[in-house]
Amino acid sequence: MLAQILHYLPEMSDPNLLVGVETSDDAAVYKLNAETAIIQTLDFFTPVVDDPYTFGQIAAANALSDIYAMGGKPLFALNIVCFPADLPVSILGEIIKGGAEKVKEAGALVVGGHSVDDNEPKYGLSVTGLVHPDKVLKNHGARPGDRLILTKPLGTGIINTAIKAGLASEEAYREAVATMTTLNKNAAEALGSYAINACTDITGFGLIGHAYEMASASAVTFRIDQGSVPYLRPAKDYAEMGLIPGGAYSNKKYLAGKYATTNVPLWLEDIVFDPQTSGGLLVSTPAANAEEIVAALEKRGVRAAVIGSAEPFAGCHIVIE
Repeated sequence: MLAQILHYLPEMSDPNLLVGVETSDDAAVYKLNAETAIIQTLDFFTPVVDDPYTFGQIAAANALSDIYAMGGKPLFALNIVCFPADLPVSILGEIIKGGAEKVKEAGALVVGGHSVDDNEPKYGLSVTGLVHPDKVLKNHGARPGDRLILTKPLGTGIINTAIKAGLASEEAYREAVATMTTLNKNAAEALGSYAINACTDITGFGLIGHAYEMASASAVTFRIDQGSVPYLRPAKDYAEMGLIPGGAYSNKKYLAGKYATTNVPLWLEDIVFDPQTSGGLLVSTPAANAEEIVAALEKRGVRAAVIGSAEPFAGCHIVIE
C-alpha cells in the first residue's frame, strides 16, 4: 500500500536530499553541511502485547530502529498517540512511560508529541537522528560476493499470533518480548567500524520482503542458506500448528514470482515471510569482513548470523535453499 501511495508524491530534486522515497529506504536523510545530515522517520501501530508499558517499549524500539538502519544516532523523538477516550488515562501513561524509557536508553530525548481520540489505541514515534553524510547506510549498494548478516532471530509475528490465541507459553512470550524490546543500538555501533555496502531493518515485510527490496535495488541475487537463518524456537512449533499472521500471507502473495525456494519446509517458509516488529538489521558486507563483524556483534550481546551471500543477478532476486 505505502509503495503505491508514494507514487503520488511529487518528484524531489534537492541535491541535499541524500535519501528519499526512490528505493523504499528506512528513513529520509537530508544533508545540512559537510559534516552533518539529519535522519527523519516515523512509525506507529496497534498493541502487539497486552501490557501497556511493554507495548510502549516495543513501539519505541521499532521506531528508533530506522535511525540505526541508516547508520545514525537518534537525537530526539515526538510521541504519536491514538487513544480511546473511554479507557483509563493511566494506561496511556504506562505506554508513554515505556516509550520514553526506551528512548532514554537510546541516548535520545522525547520532546513532545500529538494525540487524537481513536477507537483503537495506537502508539509510536517520529524520530530525528544525526549521521555524517559520508556514512549514511542505504538499503541498496549490495555487491556480488558480499555476505548477508542478520542481527536478530525471526518469528515474533508468529509468536504474537500465538499470544493473541492464548496458546503461547510464558517462555515464548518472554523470548518474543525480549527480542522486540531490544534496541538495534549495539548492532549499529558494532557495524560502524566496518565497510557496509547496504543495510535495512526487518519489520513488516518480513526477512524476504526486506531482502527483496535490498537485492532488487542493488540489482543482485541474494542466496539465503535456510540452515543459517536464526529464529525463535517456539516460532517453529506455532508455525507447524498453523498460527501464522495474515501479514505473512500478504508478504508471500506480494512477492509471488520474485523468489525461489529449494526444499524449504513450510514452517520455515512461514518464518522467513513472518512480519516482524522491531526486528534486527540485515547487512550486506564484503566477505572478508563477515566473520569479524559477527564476532564483534556477539561481543556486544547481539545474536547475529551470516545467512547467505549476494551474487550477480541470476533471473530471481531471492533464492532460499
